[in-house]
Amino acid sequence: MFTKESLARLIDHTILNPAATPRDVEKYCREVLEYGFWGVVVNPVYVSYAKSIIGNRARVMAVVGFPFGSHKTSVKLAEAEAAIEDGADELDMVMNIGAFKAGLYELVERDIKAVASLAHDYGAILKAIIETGYLTPEEIVKASQLAARAGADFVKTSTGYGPRGATVEDVQLIYKAVEGRVGVKAAGGIRTAQQAIAMIKAGATRIGSSHGVDIINTLA
Repeated sequence: MFTKESLARLIDHTILNPAATPRDVEKYCREVLEYGFWGVVVNPVYVSYAKSIIGNRARVMAVVGFPFGSHKTSVKLAEAEAAIEDGADELDMVMNIGAFKAGLYELVERDIKAVASLAHDYGAILKAIIETGYLTPEEIVKASQLAARAGADFVKTSTGYGPRGATVEDVQLIYKAVEGRVGVKAAGGIRTAQQAIAMIKAGATRIGSSHGVDIINTLA
């Protein structure tokens, strides 16, 4: 049984709209503090601003290589380091989806490992986004295992900008693949408490949504 408080602590309140203004980001940060969400996820340019509002009362998270994952590793590293120096506590990095689909698994693993190592050097958390909407069930399992082996602290389903968001089946596959070694973040299309709880029951340990307030307000 979830209370509003316990469910909120599992939610990354997310504002990644490319047209988001500082006022929009401030609104989400204020909602993080009001509802008790785990933290706010912002584009890198807003990390320092979000940190100035939230401080240490909740987490500030930044995306890296977002939303396609096709940046060079050196660019991802620079983006990750800048975000951490601006105050990011956690990073949500998109894996190189095209390279993975091409079977270039060593390249993908090196890419994730490099950013994971940098994050951990700073005491930050790394979530690897595998974008399940582009993957077969077998590829979801392989990508999850690869990300865990590379040092990611979470495997995350989706960016919200792919062909679809998270499904219960995706979460179940990831959860079984990582065997409890890392966390599982479900993101993309989650708008209600019922959807969020279904993901948690399937194995998600974190929920990412731009509809965090709606999720809490629809909890029966």
